[in-house]
Amino acid sequence: MEFFEAVEKRRSIRKYSDKKVPPEVINKALDAALLAPNSSNMQTWQFHWVRTEEKKKRLAVACLDQGAAKTAQELIVVSVSPSLWKKTSQDILRSGIPAGLEKKMQPYYSKLIPFLYGFQILAPFKWLMFNVIGIFRPIMRQPWSWRDREEVCIKSAALACQNFMLAITAQGFDTCPMEGFDESRVKKILKFKCSDRIVMVISVGERVDRGVWGQRYRSPREWFVHEV
Repeated sequence: MEFFEAVEKRRSIRKYSDKKVPPEVINKALDAALLAPNSSNMQTWQFHWVRTEEKKKRLAVACLDQGAAKTAQELIVVSVSPSLWKKTSQDILRSGIPAGLEKKMQPYYSKLIPFLYGFQILAPFKWLMFNVIGIFRPIMRQPWSWRDREEVCIKSAALACQNFMLAITAQGFDTCPMEGFDESRVKKILKFKCSDRIVMVISVGERVDRGVWGQRYRSPREWFVHEV
C-alpha cells in the first residue's frame, strides 16, 4: 500500500470482526515502530503485546469496556520508562560512535544526557541555570524536571505509535488508539513500575462496516496551518 493511501485509509475503528491478525503482521508493525524518530535516541518507549486471553479481558474492562477493546483481536499497551535513558545512552556509547563525531557524541551521551535526564534533586538549579543563560543566548530550556523528562519520553512514544498504526494499515488491518483507560488498573494488570507512564492502548483487528463512526471530519485547514 502506498504511503498516502495508508494515511487516508487509517481510521479509529470501534468494532472489529472475528478475523485473526497473523503474528507476523504485529511483529512487522512493531519493527516499524522501533524505527520512529525519538529524542536523543533515548528509546524510552515500551510495547507490551498482550497475548493471554485472561489479561486481554481484564484490559478491555480497564479500557472502560470500549468496543474497540472488547472486539479487538490484539491489544498493544504503549508505555514509557523514563529511567531507560541510563541503559540506552550507555548502549549507544558501547555500540561505537561514527568516525569524526567523537568530540560531539561522547560528551553528549556521557555528560549532557545524564545532567538533563538525571539529577532530579537539582531540578530547581537546572531551571535557574537554563533561564539565566537564556538571557544572553539561545539555549534549550528543557528537560530540567521529572515532568519535563516524562513529557519528552511521551512525545517520542507517540511518534512510534503512529508508525505502528500506519504499518498495520499498510498490511490490510486496522487500529484504534485509546486514551480512555484506567491507568492504575492497566499498570496493575501488566505489573508496571510506579514510574512508568502509559501513553495509549492500541487495539488491532479487521474493521466491520459499523466499526467506523461516519465520515472523517476535520475543521478548516486554515485554522491549523500557518505560513509565517
